[in-house]
Amino acid sequence: MPEPERPSPERHSDVAHRGVLVTGENGEDGPKAFYIHIEARPGKEAEVERMLRDIYGCVLDEPATGPWFGVRYSATTFGIFEAFPNIAGRDAHVAGGGGDIFRDKDRMNAILAYPAHVYRLDVLLNKMTAGK
Repeated sequence: MPEPERPSPERHSDVAHRGVLVTGENGEDGPKAFYIHIEARPGKEAEVERMLRDIYGCVLDEPATGPWFGVRYSATTFGIFEAFPNIAGRDAHVAGGGGDIFRDKDRMNAILAYPAHVYRLDVLLNKMTAGK
């Protein structure tokens, strides 16, 4: 599992962060995805779960957002995996409600220990129908 951006040891956890860090490139057009690594502040796990539900509510109305998974790795570590048919679909998602949630720096600073780390991914292979 990729690791999120970590502050330097001298940085205090109450210092504001930018809310989100995006890495990777758009590359050639074709199937795309995001993997988002999310670390909750201690005691803010329920708020991070609520954020995931809020994002899920937004993606239900996005025709270009395909498979979407909100996951939990540990008590404070969460993630999102979401796939799109192309760059335009991924860009539309970023411009929508889910992107607005991550752009809310006050909310992100209140509930996340570090900026959410968004990895841009190229989908090389997929099996879109589970169990077949």
